[in-house]
Amino acid sequence: MANTNKVLIITYYWPPAGGPGVQRWLKFVKYLPDFGVQPIVYLPENPTYPIVDEKLVADVSPQAIILKKKIWEPYLLAGLFSKKSTQKISSGIIPATKKQTVLQRFLLWVRGNLFIPDARVFWVNPSVAYLKKYIDEHQIATIITSGPPHSLHLIGLELQKQTKVKWIADFRDPWTTIGYHKALKLSAYAEKKHKALEKKVLNSADLVLVTSPTTKTEFQQLTSRPIEVITNGYDTENVAPQSLDQKFTLAHIGSFLSDRNPSILWESIKELIAEHADFAQDFELKLIGKTSEEVLASIAQNGLSTYVNNLGYVSHETAVAHQRKSQVLLLIEINSSDTRSIIPGKLFEYMVSGRPILAMGPNGSDFAAMVKSTNTGMFYEYHEKAALKATLLDWYRNFQKGQLVAHAVGLQQYSRKNLTQQLVRVIEQV
Repeated sequence: MANTNKVLIITYYWPPAGGPGVQRWLKFVKYLPDFGVQPIVYLPENPTYPIVDEKLVADVSPQAIILKKKIWEPYLLAGLFSKKSTQKISSGIIPATKKQTVLQRFLLWVRGNLFIPDARVFWVNPSVAYLKKYIDEHQIATIITSGPPHSLHLIGLELQKQTKVKWIADFRDPWTTIGYHKALKLSAYAEKKHKALEKKVLNSADLVLVTSPTTKTEFQQLTSRPIEVITNGYDTENVAPQSLDQKFTLAHIGSFLSDRNPSILWESIKELIAEHADFAQDFELKLIGKTSEEVLASIAQNGLSTYVNNLGYVSHETAVAHQRKSQVLLLIEINSSDTRSIIPGKLFEYMVSGRPILAMGPNGSDFAAMVKSTNTGMFYEYHEKAALKATLLDWYRNFQKGQLVAHAVGLQQYSRKNLTQQLVRVIEQV
């Protein structure tokens, strides 16, 4: 008889990988033993991570059983031509179409058309062979695959066929409706295959797990399988108390993609600098993480380069420290209906920082409702320049008085431990 207290989690991103993709299952695994569940984590032995954060290794639960198997990735070959372009594409930094080099266009075409659903697809068959034996020998009842990369769901699909295991497919992001999917220069054949695989996974998994209500609604058009929403969340962080920045700092933490370029924000700041000498003296823009050349160019076009403190990628620990000390936190999502379902993982850490959030995105964004309901900041669409500018000035005046703070409510529902308890209930119902 299979052991219902053992859960096999198949993921690609795991410490020392940095960035948002690693946090969800790192934290679930941390708390699963508290609810009587033994996590077994399967991951690649030699992955290609575009971002590395060695400090996250210390956060891995000592109670987790870790399994590894080698993976072959074509990024290794592509890196021989252009390591920089390959790393950017693999981390989601895709240049605007008109600014792409011939090599970048070629790499995107290869990524979208030859490696379906993604460049980790060569890990599927060896993983199925290895895990089938492990599942049988250790009497595993439930497996969870987490994507992207969505090729990991194909591992779950095959294991479900070849064993009696129950399978939960976890979508940290959508598949064919995610923003960068359109940038992959897909042929009609490739587009059709992506959608067919997506539909097959959604209609085969015993349960589908998603991170936002909009993704659930989208997937309900493709499957009648049960779908549960468990958002990302925040965890307790061992960060020393932070003194607030002396400057009126706006901090963007995380990847600042080309398509997330908030031109009305730069224009508003430019006007405030011209109109208020004290604002010009106090303002600073902090960019923490990978920032695209297009965003930097737009900042420069608005005469703001001298106000930029570009720190680049920092450890998660350092990023959390900046969340606590910055005056205002920027949360920018692509202005497209395709991104309404995206709830950035950093939102939850932003929420517990005590700092006000200035959020921008498309109409109907799931995270807009969350910012409002928790009283953690303000959300604006890309056409609401006057209101955004007024809020910035209002917050600046409160900063001058030493009164700029967020008064958050109802955050406990998003704690990682509470979310893991929800996950355990989901596992038990499969």
